[in-house]
Amino acid sequence: MSLIAARYRGLYFSLFLVFLLFGTSMTIVGASLPRILSDFSWSYGVAGVVIASGAAGYFLASLAGGALLKRLGAKWTSVLGLALSALGLAFFASGPSPLLNLALNALIGLGQGFIEPTVNWAVVRMDEKGDGRAMNLIHGSFAIGAVVGPVTLGLLLGAGLSWTLLYRAIALLFAAIAAIMVFLPFEVLDRRESVAGSAAGSAAGPAVPEDASPSGSRAARTPLGRRPTYWIGFVGLLVYVGTEQGISTWIAEYFVKVFSADPAIAAGMVSLFWIGLLAGRFGAPALYRGTRQDSLLAAASVLLALTMISFNVAGFAGAVPFWTGPVLTFLAGLGCSIIYPVAISLVGASSPDEQERAVSFAVAGGGLGLFAFPFIMSWVSQAWGIRAGFLGYALIAVLTCVAAFALSAAYMKEKRERSA
Repeated sequence: MSLIAARYRGLYFSLFLVFLLFGTSMTIVGASLPRILSDFSWSYGVAGVVIASGAAGYFLASLAGGALLKRLGAKWTSVLGLALSALGLAFFASGPSPLLNLALNALIGLGQGFIEPTVNWAVVRMDEKGDGRAMNLIHGSFAIGAVVGPVTLGLLLGAGLSWTLLYRAIALLFAAIAAIMVFLPFEVLDRRESVAGSAAGSAAGPAVPEDASPSGSRAARTPLGRRPTYWIGFVGLLVYVGTEQGISTWIAEYFVKVFSADPAIAAGMVSLFWIGLLAGRFGAPALYRGTRQDSLLAAASVLLALTMISFNVAGFAGAVPFWTGPVLTFLAGLGCSIIYPVAISLVGASSPDEQERAVSFAVAGGGLGLFAFPFIMSWVSQAWGIRAGFLGYALIAVLTCVAAFALSAAYMKEKRERSA
C-alpha cells in the first residue's frame, strides 16, 4: 500500500508545499537575529519580547484552531492563516520600531497558528494506515523550508544585499499560495470513510486510525479531557517546541558570541540544525517500516537530551575544536526530527472521535512553549549571558525526554483499552 491513497495525493502534495513555505517563515527571524540586533540596536530583552509576540499569536490561533476548523473548514482556515502571515511578513523589519515589529510579528504568528493545526489535522485524516509515515514526511517539508530560509539569507548577506528582501519574497509566496488554496479539493477529507464505515460501504465517517476500535470501547467513551494523551501531548509539545524553536532562533547568536563565528557562517548553523531535522523526518519513513512510533519517539528524545547537554559542556569549556559545534548542531536537529510529528500522530490516534480538538490542543501546547521560552531565554541571557540561556534549553530538552516517555506509555495503555 502506498504512503497516501490516490484520492488524497494532489491535496497532500499541495500541503507539502504549504508546510515547506511555513518552515521558511518560522526560521528566518532566528537566522537574521544577529543583524536585527546590530542594525536596530535592540537588546536581548527587546528581541525576546518581539519574538514572543509572534509566539503569542501562534498560541492563540492554534488554541482556536479546532473550533475554527469545524466552523470554516480546512480550506478557509488555511487561506486565512496564509493571508495573515503574508501581511505581517510584507512589513516586518521595515524599520527599528519595537512596537510596530511586535504587532507585525504577532500577525505572522496568528497566521502560522491557523496553518499548522489545519495541515496536521488534514494529514491525520489522510493517514489511513495510522503508521505516521505521512506525518513524518509532511514535517520533512517543513524542515526543507527551514533549511532554505537561512541558506538564502546567508547568500543575500554574502552578496551585500539587504536581509529584509527575504521577508518580502516570502510574503509574496504566501499570498500566491493562499490564492491557490481556494481551488484545492479539501472536500475529499470530509468524505473520508471510517474503518467501520468502509467495510459497510458508507461514507462521511470520522477519521479512524487502523488501531482504533469502535466508538463503544472504553477509551472512546472516556471524555477527551480525562484522556492522559490529551494532556501529556499538550505538555510534551510545550517543552519540545520551546527547545526546537529556541535552538533555531538563538543558535546563530550563540555561535557568534560563544564560538566567535562570522554572522554569515552562524546563519548557516540554523540551516545545519534543520538539515538534521530533515534527515530524520525523511529518513524515518524511508528506513523504518514498523508501527512502534512510541519507541521512535523515546529514542529521538534521548538523543536530543544528550546532545543538548553535550552542547552546553562544549560551550562552557570554551577551548574545543570548531567542528564540535556544527556536529552537535546536526545531532540536535536529528534528535528533534520526529518528536513533533510522532507526538501529533499518537495524540490523533488516541482520540479518533475528537481529532480536531485533540490535535489543535496539542499544537496549542507547542504555541505556548513558543511564547513562554523566548521570554525566559532573553531574560536569562540578558542577566547572565547567552551561555546560561542555552543551559536552560538543555534543561527543557531533558523535560521533553520525560514527556516523550510518558506520552508513549499513555498511548500504549489507551491502545490496549481500545483493543479490549
